[in-house]
Amino acid sequence: MKLNVAATLLYGFDSDTQVIAAIEAARSPDQTVISESLVISSNALLVRDQDPVTGERRFRTALSGQVEIRYQALVDNGDRKPLGADARQHAWSELPLDVLPYLLPSRFSPSDEFMRFAQREFCAIQGGGARILAVLDWLHEHLDYVHGVSHAQTTAEQTFIDRAGVCRDFTHLGIALTRALNIPARAVSAYALDLNPPDFHAIFEVYLDGRWWLVDPTRLAPVEGMVRIATGRDAADIAFLTSQFNCQCLAQTITVTRAQDDADQQAA
Repeated sequence: MKLNVAATLLYGFDSDTQVIAAIEAARSPDQTVISESLVISSNALLVRDQDPVTGERRFRTALSGQVEIRYQALVDNGDRKPLGADARQHAWSELPLDVLPYLLPSRFSPSDEFMRFAQREFCAIQGGGARILAVLDWLHEHLDYVHGVSHAQTTAEQTFIDRAGVCRDFTHLGIALTRALNIPARAVSAYALDLNPPDFHAIFEVYLDGRWWLVDPTRLAPVEGMVRIATGRDAADIAFLTSQFNCQCLAQTITVTRAQDDADQQAA
C-alpha cells in the first residue's frame, strides 16, 4: 500500500536546546520511502543517523525560540501481512543476536513481574502466533482506551492495575506479557492510516517464524496501513522528540492518507 504521511510540529524552546527527533519514515526491508522532504524553520545544522539493522532514522540538532518542523513522505509499505496463529516460536538458541535484548525487562515493560500471570493465562495455548493473538484478545477484552488515566511515567504494571490507558500503555503491557512468554517484543512508533484522531501511534512487534510482525494492541488502525518510524525496548526509545531541557508543544498535526494511484487501484 502506498501512503502519504505528513507531520507538522510547532515547539517553543526557552533557550538553546539539544534535541533528537524521530519523525522520518524508516527505510526498512518492509517499506520503501519513495519521496520525502524535511523542513525546519530555523537554519539548524542537522546530524543525521540511520540504524543499519532497523533502517530507522533520527536527526540531532540544537533549537531555540519558536521552531516549526515539517515532514512529508510518500511510502510504499508493500503487502504487509497480519500475524497468523501458526507463526512458530523460536528457542532462544535460534534467535539472531540483535533480537536478544527484546526478551528482557525494560523500564516501562517489566516483563519479569508478569511471568506467573502470563504463564498461567497463555502457556496452555499451542504455537507462538496463537499465544500472541490470545494476548491481543486479552488486552482488547480487559483494557479500556481512555485519555487522562495515564501519564508519561506510567508502566505496564500500573496499566495492568488501572485496566485503562492510551496506545503506549496498551503497547507496554502487550510487550511485558509477550516477553513473559519468552517471545521477543519491541515497541514501534508509526504513522497510522484511519487513526482517529490522527497522531503518532505506539504499537509493537513480535519476533516469530524468523521475522518481526507488527501488531496493534488497540485495534484502532489496520496493520497494513502502518508506516514504521522507530523501534526500541519501550516508549523511552521511540519518542518522536527528546529534548535536553523542557520545551513546549504549541501545535501538532499528523495526516496519513492513501496515495491516489493506490486508492484508484483499490476502487477498480
